[in-house]
Amino acid sequence: MRLAFSSVQAVESYLEKSQTILFGLGSIENHGRHMPLGTDTLIPDKIIDLLEEKSDVLIAPTLPYGAADSLAAFTGTVSLGVIGLYDLLCRVCDSLYEHGFRKFVIVNGHGGNAKSLEMLGQRLYKKGAYLAVLNWWLMAGELRPEWAGGHGGAEETAGVMAVNPDLIVTEKLHDPLIMTADIAENMPSTGWDKVEFRGASVIIPRPVKVYNKNGWYGEDKPFEASEAWGREMVQTMADYIAEFLPEFEKVALPKP
Repeated sequence: MRLAFSSVQAVESYLEKSQTILFGLGSIENHGRHMPLGTDTLIPDKIIDLLEEKSDVLIAPTLPYGAADSLAAFTGTVSLGVIGLYDLLCRVCDSLYEHGFRKFVIVNGHGGNAKSLEMLGQRLYKKGAYLAVLNWWLMAGELRPEWAGGHGGAEETAGVMAVNPDLIVTEKLHDPLIMTADIAENMPSTGWDKVEFRGASVIIPRPVKVYNKNGWYGEDKPFEASEAWGREMVQTMADYIAEFLPEFEKVALPKP
């Protein structure tokens, strides 16, 4: 059941039996030169499309923009920032709260949205509501460890293949992961904002593009992905959410 396609009276009838609403949250950002900028939005949308076949939960429109400041230097990236995203989420959820919704479920596609979502969840709790955040790529790796991956690696590449394999720039699938020592020669870049010094990691926040010219990162190489892997993975996530929702519906709300 889609909020955008529903009449006022249909939503009123829904609220008589449920206080739960679900929507996707993504980002428009670089995922390597083999991937579309909308990766973090496209995959949650695909999972939600599959979920709709198994659940009658009310689905609000996906929010396609997120907090992606660290990737802003890559052409095409759009970032609301942590506070901008938080403000948008608050306005959306406050409107829905006024109508009677108390259980919010967000299928999130971007790790950079985490802080805004944590702030939102704390705010909703104080109002007597719950937020459940489903970080699909982390959960997929928990359900099947062989699926776990990094940013724009095989896991997310497989997810996009499940949406539409034609979105993958196949000649770029073998582009190497190149991390440069932009801080100092004895402090090589080893991950997202990380440098290694004498056996330990130090976080030095800076734009990703200064130490990773391609934009993908992880041990899972993009060329290892397959459409079959992606289809099984997004279906598994949809099945999981379909089982989670009725149990979440039973949970007693916190006292405001």
